[in-house]
Amino acid sequence: MDFAQPVASPGLVSEIDEPRAAWPAVLSLSFGVFGLVTAEFLPVSLLTPMAAELGVSNGTVGQAITATAVVAAIAGPLLVLLSGRLDRRLIVWVLMGLLVLSSLLAATANSVGMLLLARALLGFALGGFWAMMTALALRLVPSAEVPRAMSVIVMGVSLATVVAAPLGAALGEWIGWRATFLSAAGLGLASLAVQFAVLPALPPTAPPSIKLFRAALLRPAVAIGLLTVVIVVSGHFAGFTFIRPFLEEVPRLEVSTISLALLAFGLGGFLGNIAAGAVAARSPAWAVGSASLLIGAAAIALAIAGTSPAVAFAATAVWGFAFGGFPVSTSIWNARAAPDLAESAGALLSSAFQVAIASGAVIGGLLIDGMGPTGVIVYAAAAVVLGGLVILVAGRASERRRAVLA
Repeated sequence: MDFAQPVASPGLVSEIDEPRAAWPAVLSLSFGVFGLVTAEFLPVSLLTPMAAELGVSNGTVGQAITATAVVAAIAGPLLVLLSGRLDRRLIVWVLMGLLVLSSLLAATANSVGMLLLARALLGFALGGFWAMMTALALRLVPSAEVPRAMSVIVMGVSLATVVAAPLGAALGEWIGWRATFLSAAGLGLASLAVQFAVLPALPPTAPPSIKLFRAALLRPAVAIGLLTVVIVVSGHFAGFTFIRPFLEEVPRLEVSTISLALLAFGLGGFLGNIAAGAVAARSPAWAVGSASLLIGAAAIALAIAGTSPAVAFAATAVWGFAFGGFPVSTSIWNARAAPDLAESAGALLSSAFQVAIASGAVIGGLLIDGMGPTGVIVYAAAAVVLGGLVILVAGRASERRRAVLA
């Protein structure tokens, strides 16, 4: 991944006494975010059997992702604002403990309400971790190594994107969805043990103020990026949350083939992440817009010719490649839009992603129950194309203005 180097806020890092590189600690955080993101997206691959056992619709169980995202959107900025007096190591340990507790509650859930509570706890852990990532990197490595440390940490997301959906589908078929969530709890315990062993004491920090959040939000380029994220990511998750029911009902794929299709989605996302970094180095707007339009093309192919197993498989892989490039592209756009407000702009971007995930899952749940799986894919196509046009028109204009001023 290509990350712009964050600007240190007062109280985050001393310019005179920089930390020694603590790469085992950085790797432990990558392990932790791998566990968090894997747990976040398990319902995507386990949605059908979970709905059947709990006696509810696919759309209702899809709100398990909504609950995670809603809480994460609120938890991130709150943690950034309110945890300045606490040792960050202790906060990381608590967040990993919430991952374990959430997975245990999900594994034993006997109602949708209990499942949503479990996913809300996961949302707090996920949102808090994302909000802290930059500050943690600034404390664990010298400032010159921060971009590399961020890349290592976020690599856990890329790996989870590759394995979470196909592994969840395979394990769900082999040992059942409840045991699969127990496995996620074990993964959380393992990451907590590693972090307990290698994370150094992390001194209190001075969190960003409300004024800095407001300054970032009022910057036009930041606002363009946030609007694009909300539109595109909501459209993506409206469709992707219910991709398994679509693949089961339209091309009528077997579970083993669905697992392979989801693996292709994940592998495509990993490659798309790499490709988007190269494009975004020249023009983040082009990278974000191209990824959005490619998602739209894949969704349109599913809607028009998704009854063909070959088309459905290929379109799912292309969708993964396109969306894999979206987060890195938006991160680079955001960093260039507000290099002097990196912490606040980053927290806003994280919240925008989570709000979009939540709204997408809600809209998708309503559409799949009312219009079926093809209807939700059509909506996804329309939304991501609209978001792509926003960044290609307004974003490119903003880039040209910055180039002239430079």
